[in-house]
Amino acid sequence: MSLTLEQVQRIAHLARIEISDAEALSTQGHLNGIFQLIEQMQAVDTRGVEPMAHAQDLSQRLRQDAVVEVDRRSAYQAVAPEIEAGLYLVPKVIE
Repeated sequence: MSLTLEQVQRIAHLARIEISDAEALSTQGHLNGIFQLIEQMQAVDTRGVEPMAHAQDLSQRLRQDAVVEVDRRSAYQAVAPEIEAGLYLVPKVIE
């Protein structure tokens, strides 16, 4: 797939981007290069290749999942203007 100069200018118009003819021509070359790269990647036979989560086979260092901070909820809610059942009450802004 390749874009024509008119298609590049239409895309710029739809995106509300002001673009000169020289910039449109340059952009056309860049976009067509990207499309050629995509076509090359799609031509590669990937049957039998398992998907990878990361390019390198690494494992994460895991740590103990433990609470390390004290519960300060009551201290934070003590300074709140209004609370009810442990929740902060705020004024209604949408009717």
